[in-house]
Amino acid sequence: MTRMLATSIGKNGRSIRSMEPLSNEQIMNVVPSIFAPEAHGSRSSRYTYIPTASVLDGLRKEGFVPFFAAQAMSRIEGKSEFTKHMLRLRHVNDIANSEGANEIILVNSHDGTSSYQLLAGYFRFVCQNGCIAGDTVEDYRVRHNGDIRNDVIEAAYRIVDEFEIVDDSRESMQALQLSRPEQKLLASAALDLRFGRDEENKILSPVSTDRVLWANRREDQDDSLWVTFNRLQENLVRGGMRGRNQSGNRTTTREVQSIDNLVGLNRALWTLAEGMAQLKNGINIGNLAQAQ
Repeated sequence: MTRMLATSIGKNGRSIRSMEPLSNEQIMNVVPSIFAPEAHGSRSSRYTYIPTASVLDGLRKEGFVPFFAAQAMSRIEGKSEFTKHMLRLRHVNDIANSEGANEIILVNSHDGTSSYQLLAGYFRFVCQNGCIAGDTVEDYRVRHNGDIRNDVIEAAYRIVDEFEIVDDSRESMQALQLSRPEQKLLASAALDLRFGRDEENKILSPVSTDRVLWANRREDQDDSLWVTFNRLQENLVRGGMRGRNQSGNRTTTREVQSIDNLVGLNRALWTLAEGMAQLKNGINIGNLAQAQ
């Protein structure tokens, strides 16, 4: 029996996550675009249609199994069956890791909005947080032509070869402790990434740095760069933080549901955390923050 099976159906997307490998039936019930029987009618004859489900079958034979699936929705009637979707997969040899697991993120669509894209990620069990590595790990894209299935499998193995880089980055973050000023500096930069700035260059965040640094569980009451980064990532991606908008009215931050925004924000936050690690190893950020 599958443990901790959770589904989420929002206005802009659907997703399913489990602590055990997902079956095709479980994925199909929530993320049908992975199983589109054909490409969207807007695609030309040059578009080689290989369904994501077929690629997934090939990845399973190589030991890569899915634990998360999501898809975007569309207001255009009938197009939701072909929209952009995402899978997070782990190799069978990585599943038993007690703290978390390295993951391959696969993004594709059957409506022409995306090629096959593969990225490296990490899933942290304690907070059910799915991170995506930044620019230090190359992402791979496979166009919709040629030997797509084998090209995607080859790209998956290339990412596995780079998991050592992900592990080194994570371990470096775990070894670094942040002062409160350093945490707030990192949080301010993260809020800038998520909410942007107005014409006066003021961050348009409805919540404070203290709120986005909030630990949602005892295990996250830790001052390491790694745990601080995960607190920021969880709070910014999942939303639900109460604050005030620019007009002073009460508001609650929204969950990031768009696959493009989810991938972009996750990668940017990882890169931001790596930048903090580099600065920590070079200068005292706490003194710099106080000087500013």
